[in-house]
Amino acid sequence: MTPYIPHIPVLLDTSVEFLISDETGIYIDATLGGGGHSAEILKNLATDAILLGIDQDNEAHEAVQELFADDRRFISVTGNFGYLSTIIPAEYHGKVAGILFDLGVSTHQIKDPTRGFSFQHEGPLDMRMGDLSGVSAYEIVNEYEYEKLRDIIFHYGEERLSRQIAAEIIKNRPIETTLELRKTIESVLYGRHIIKSVARVFQAIRIEVNRELEVLKMALVQALDLLKPGGRIVAISYHSLEDRLIKNFFRSGNFEGIIEKDFYGNPIRPIKLISRQIITPSDDEIKRNPAARSAKLRVAEKAGDE
Repeated sequence: MTPYIPHIPVLLDTSVEFLISDETGIYIDATLGGGGHSAEILKNLATDAILLGIDQDNEAHEAVQELFADDRRFISVTGNFGYLSTIIPAEYHGKVAGILFDLGVSTHQIKDPTRGFSFQHEGPLDMRMGDLSGVSAYEIVNEYEYEKLRDIIFHYGEERLSRQIAAEIIKNRPIETTLELRKTIESVLYGRHIIKSVARVFQAIRIEVNRELEVLKMALVQALDLLKPGGRIVAISYHSLEDRLIKNFFRSGNFEGIIEKDFYGNPIRPIKLISRQIITPSDDEIKRNPAARSAKLRVAEKAGDE
């Protein structure tokens, strides 16, 4: 097994500052990864606080065992954050002060060729973020029919040459590895942005493998139920599809962004924005950590009196 490659936490100080409103509270790091955000959260919590760290990747939990071994405030939770209501013990429901989502793929997953996330290295077509996922990238690439493959590349990758790429993938089946897939995609591309297009196709397949948008919707709805009134959700996203869902949900409590009204015409807002504008990394942070370039942070708070 590849040694765990540390993930540099994005927007670390800002996200933790927005997250913690009660230093004695119960918090959830829904995307534990290498524990970078969790470590900073714990630094800012009192001795009687609780932090639950969730990840569906067993390698992430193994990596943080030593880091948090002596901290009784930290509870490790294995599972997919789309099932928050199930994997978080019932005793914490409605009492959580803050939940952090740092979405996307961890540095370890990208840089471990055996996971199949990167088009920079030879690896199997996998892309599953955890042991609990079902379909692999290999099955999508080699078994999906043309229309479904084309639609995934177009909608999840926002790639304009989706039809040509889908047709070329089908023509070259079976495709066994990440570099074979990259070569197949590149064969129909032209212009200055070939690498960006390859990245978009890999993103699209990864989103389909891990049902990322569906899981994010499930997670946000359940997060609202877990929070106490005044509890916060801090979400860091890395592409427009995720950010749109988060923006709409934080604005209206639904994914269409439509503010519903009661019988008297008053707006119903189960959640309210804390950050009106998108928060992005500074130029200095991007220089230190180029992976932070596309990060967008939004913050919202559960409505109601504590």
